[in-house]
Amino acid sequence: MSSAAEVATATVVGTMTPGQARRTAVAAQGLDRPRPAPGTATMAHLQRVIDRIGLLQIDSVNVLARAHLLPVFSRLGPYDTALLDRASGRAPRRLVEYWAHEASYVPPRTYQLLRWRMEQHRERGHWGRELSHQPGLVEAVRDLVAEHGPVTARELHTLLGHERGRKEHWGWNWTPAKHALEHLFEIGEVAAAGRSSQFERAYDLTERVLPPEVLASPVPERSDAVRELVRIAARAHGVATLRCLADYFRLRSDATARAVAELVEEGTLLPVRVTGLDRAAYLHADARVPRRTTARALLAPFDPLVFERRRLLDLWGMHYRIEIYTPRARRTHGYYVLPFLLGEHLVARVDLKADRGGGVLRVRAAHAESPGDVPGLVRSGSAAWPTADDVVAALAAELAEVAAWLGLDDVVVDEDAGGDLAGELARRTPG
Repeated sequence: MSSAAEVATATVVGTMTPGQARRTAVAAQGLDRPRPAPGTATMAHLQRVIDRIGLLQIDSVNVLARAHLLPVFSRLGPYDTALLDRASGRAPRRLVEYWAHEASYVPPRTYQLLRWRMEQHRERGHWGRELSHQPGLVEAVRDLVAEHGPVTARELHTLLGHERGRKEHWGWNWTPAKHALEHLFEIGEVAAAGRSSQFERAYDLTERVLPPEVLASPVPERSDAVRELVRIAARAHGVATLRCLADYFRLRSDATARAVAELVEEGTLLPVRVTGLDRAAYLHADARVPRRTTARALLAPFDPLVFERRRLLDLWGMHYRIEIYTPRARRTHGYYVLPFLLGEHLVARVDLKADRGGGVLRVRAAHAESPGDVPGLVRSGSAAWPTADDVVAALAAELAEVAAWLGLDDVVVDEDAGGDLAGELARRTPG
């Protein structure tokens, strides 16, 4: 029997309600933990977040704050972002960059679990094929990184201008050189030693970036690495479907199914049925299933809790998409929209912008979610769903913390802000 078939026929050991699944997911992501007092978070706090969620997605969009900064705020509240700079930019590094769930920060040991992906890029990566027509270029770029690293792509461009003789000899220009740098990154020969103030990668040889003990550790076989990646994803989810587990590190579904079968066999994953869900789900053996949760957090579009859109619909009844890439006329809720978690529910979503010039956090829209869409809530007046006053009060408090963390003076709800919560939220905010 194939691994996929084994997973499909695994004996269900229990049933969970949608509410239990939601609370398990929230707890697995560390969103139900008390936050440290503002400004007191330490590297130990950050390490606990990293250990729990496994990765931080990186994105260049900076409408509110950089994508990797926001999930940490959602779990720790106002914290010094220099902690993340230290974790990713100084030895011994606690975070390094690679393609995990898109471009991401991952712990160094997880980087080793992605070595098979680097080998794939070496064997059939796009840049490798393109650069095969430029003999000597990749080696030349690697030599420059070895001599001058850490170095950004822009700094490399300047260095290439100083190597004019070699440049003319090979007949290559800046674009292939930049592609060579990306290729070296993809195959794991150079790594990101940090980011510049303009958020540019600073490249160095991988052996100068990874901690020595990680470099000395054996590189796992691909099947073993995939199983460990699925293990990390399962712990971060608490309870998840096969699709969710594959999505976390962008794994093939067949390889994920084989890993899940092995984890079920060893007792790490328990097959469960979530009421109303038409697909198998897997509960991590160490997951907590709280009776209630007091979580309160704004979730960035790249937060791990909202990675898998089908899961959001199945458990929270929320149709969500990142509308940054949607033409303005087709946007439903705004440009940079963050779901708002209160307790176990996603009760609202807000479109936010940090107006750094004006010194304010702008709310461009604030929409309430409907409890009628939430699986497992029988009626709108259910005690499990907060009142509109509770939602607005909690949201106003969270927005005030975000503004203070970003160094902004006030929260301002735009006069033409959309959404049914905008009016009441404007009355609750001092701006």
